[in-house]
Amino acid sequence: MVSKFIQHHVFKALCTVVFSTPFISSGQEVTSDSLRLTVPQAEAIFLKKNLVLLANQYNVDINKALKEQAKLWDNPVLNTDQNIYDGKFFRHKTENGQQYGQVYIQVQQLIRTAGKISKQTQLAEDNIHSAQAQLKDVLRNLKYILAIDMNNLAALQKTASIYTSEIQTMKTMVRGMNEMLKLGDISQKENVRIKALLFSIQNDLSDNQRQQIDIEKEIAQLLQLNDNVWVVADAAQSIAGSQVNDLKFGSLLDSTLHNRPDLEYAKVQNELQKHTIDYQKALAKPDFNVGIEYDKLNSYVSNYYGLTISVPVPIFNKNKGNIAAARLSYEQSSVVLQQAQSQANKDLLSAWMKLKNATDILNSDNDQLNVNYDVIMKNMTESYRRREVGLTEFIDFFDAYKDTRIKQWQLIANQRNAAAELNFAASQSILSL
Repeated sequence: MVSKFIQHHVFKALCTVVFSTPFISSGQEVTSDSLRLTVPQAEAIFLKKNLVLLANQYNVDINKALKEQAKLWDNPVLNTDQNIYDGKFFRHKTENGQQYGQVYIQVQQLIRTAGKISKQTQLAEDNIHSAQAQLKDVLRNLKYILAIDMNNLAALQKTASIYTSEIQTMKTMVRGMNEMLKLGDISQKENVRIKALLFSIQNDLSDNQRQQIDIEKEIAQLLQLNDNVWVVADAAQSIAGSQVNDLKFGSLLDSTLHNRPDLEYAKVQNELQKHTIDYQKALAKPDFNVGIEYDKLNSYVSNYYGLTISVPVPIFNKNKGNIAAARLSYEQSSVVLQQAQSQANKDLLSAWMKLKNATDILNSDNDQLNVNYDVIMKNMTESYRRREVGLTEFIDFFDAYKDTRIKQWQLIANQRNAAAELNFAASQSILSL
């Protein structure tokens, strides 16, 4: 009688723990330092605080400054020559009817021919566009990493709440079964089996928390969060199948070819190499120096004014090697551009197929996902209490219950990650996360 009374209350407590314990996001209580974020909220913080983005923004500003420099003419050159000593130091006057003091002044200006300044400015403009494309690509990559981290963290935190609930359940069961073992109502084998199951779940939770810590560290770095902030990811909602089915691959591909920053960078590099050919051809044209000069007492007249022009004669160096190298670089960049276009196509197709596959699996499993496993688990526990099912069958269902719930969250994370990959491949927010 006493043992039946204890058994009844053990399983009553068990049911209360299984179905009344609130889920907690990370296997621990949410503290005042926790920060609950959706993916868009995380992206907003990221755009304001990420140091990698700020550093790459400097590259754009640096190249803008270099463009302004490229527009400038060369400074004029001033040459002067005068006597120091001709029997007296610094004598520049007339003595006894004789003029003393040689003075020579020349001002020269380099004149660049063949539009070198405009072509140099164009190259600087190309470098600005390259830096901007690289900044966009860095932003695209980091946003993708952030979205994947948030999705995976949400799945891990939901899984941790399942482990936590089960651990509380199993601890209650272990305490009750220890009492039942003393009364001889269960075997030592049953008691050890339950304790082994508890240990397994605790180990799973520990591994889950290690994974969370790694992701939390990466998110904190991306968002520049304080060390004591624990992010709770609000990213566990699946994407409606209708949104995915409404997407048209052809239109996505067209927009992708216009929006991908890595493709934009390849195009800019191709244009830069084309402009480099023009610039190298211009360098083959000689520049010339023009200037005026004044000479006192060292020419056929006392005060001589002259015009100077100097031009290098392109006999030995016609810049052919640099022109040939520029042409080869242009051909190389054209191949790289073709590869980038092909890669963009493949990336989009791969992401599209992953998303469709994950969504189809998610939709096909809707009936299973909508099953109230908590109710079934409660019924199974009650059946075990009444000894209508054995320990092995109960533990098998317990494991299946845990695995199914975990796979539910992982399936949602897989779909959201596929959507993030599609946004990444297309370089635009096609689907909201």
